[in-house]
Amino acid sequence: MHSGANQTQARPVPTSSVLVVDDERFFREAIRELLEGDGLTVCLASNAAEALDAAEDPRIGVAVLDIQLPDQSGLAVLRLLRERRPSLRVVMLSSHTDQEYVLEALRLGACDYLAKPLHEEEVKLSVRRALEAYEMASSWNALKERLGALAGEVEALLGDGVRGERDALAARAAEAMARLLGASKTSILLRDGREGHLRVAAATGRKLATEELDAVPLGAGVAGRAVAQGEPIVVADFASDPRFAGDSSDRYETGSFVVMPLGVGPARFGALCATDRRGGAPFGDEDLALLRLLSLTLAPWLEAPAAGEEAPVAGVPSPAGEADAAAELARVVCDAMTREVEPPRVLGSALRALADALRAQPVAVYLLDPESGALRLESQWAEGGSSDRRVVPRSAGLTGAAFESGQPIVCDAPASDPRFDVSADTPESGVPAPLFVLPLRFRGRTLGVFRAFTPDPRVASPRAAEVLGAALSAALRNVLLYRSLVDSIEAECRP
Repeated sequence: MHSGANQTQARPVPTSSVLVVDDERFFREAIRELLEGDGLTVCLASNAAEALDAAEDPRIGVAVLDIQLPDQSGLAVLRLLRERRPSLRVVMLSSHTDQEYVLEALRLGACDYLAKPLHEEEVKLSVRRALEAYEMASSWNALKERLGALAGEVEALLGDGVRGERDALAARAAEAMARLLGASKTSILLRDGREGHLRVAAATGRKLATEELDAVPLGAGVAGRAVAQGEPIVVADFASDPRFAGDSSDRYETGSFVVMPLGVGPARFGALCATDRRGGAPFGDEDLALLRLLSLTLAPWLEAPAAGEEAPVAGVPSPAGEADAAAELARVVCDAMTREVEPPRVLGSALRALADALRAQPVAVYLLDPESGALRLESQWAEGGSSDRRVVPRSAGLTGAAFESGQPIVCDAPASDPRFDVSADTPESGVPAPLFVLPLRFRGRTLGVFRAFTPDPRVASPRAAEVLGAALSAALRNVLLYRSLVDSIEAECRP
């Protein structure tokens, strides 16, 4: 092998393994030594039969496959690998005389090829790029499955009609959380008659009966703190988290948990809690996003009715229709996300679905451009020449006010609002129309806005805005992670 002049930058080590298939021992061992020195896990095969057997291991994400094998053509092996494991990334090895085979391999789905004699940096870059693409696709597919599971759980929870049975619904919701998050323990806490306390309305995985579990003072403990502050809490390891320095607890087997407040704004009235994922893996951002969607969907049915009012009935519109509107908008976005295969197209698919649901034209997502400081158009859906603007000032008009304040803005007649700015609050045509602007957040920061020119009154609900923001932020998260991967790969490819 030849060593390249440039060294790759430090990158997170992928968790998937690499299968190296070559009948020449020199190349097998050399590639293994190179990749293991780069922190990767490698297994070897010397022929087609060994390769096909080894590739059944789901931990393998990339196969480095020689075109010439003693018992079967590398192209035939490639076909079989693509049939058996379509998500597997395959990098072909070839000599300079194999160009026809290389082109055929690329047509069959190989993601790259390496020509012998091999260059060390080229090998490392190609394999890491393939591994990261495999893990990104795997993560995206897993998220789609979890969103589908969330939709199924919500339909099962609310589809039968729950008439005022809050504790019965809470018990079913706690079981649904355990399934969705793979949690050993879950609980739902609701504000009780005593001001300032949260009682355990339902729980799974506990040794004590629900009625024997202690109430939690508002502001005390993790759940009480999350409800009082109105912010979710996700912890990977309780013992090492600086937010809990000095605290000691034997309640957590793995040290990982997630807590999501129930309710919107000052009307928070409870929390969803999940602890100790089965298998020991920590909870993360995806779990938080799923729990947020679940909490916003369930909140209308778990909230205690005011004096003289009847509790809402699941599946029946509330007086203002807020709960059904919010759930419908979240469903529209989640359905669009689960239908789309390619991460770069997720936002476009979601925006098209929202344009139809809200009867809006155009609808768009803007992201903050760190270089110019302006909001730059990321994706839009527009028909009939109703395109939105390419760039909007971050602090001008109603759009800028929503971005700067972090609060959604709904305005039927934006031109009559003193904050209105024609260059910021109209589409490319310059004609004012009813406007809805929703800040989009990722990891605690406002990164952009969603806006739609629509007269649909459903977006005026605070609950609908929060649910829609959570769903769109989940779509945005995958686009940003995918872009980060592509940018890092392109940076390494530059001389």
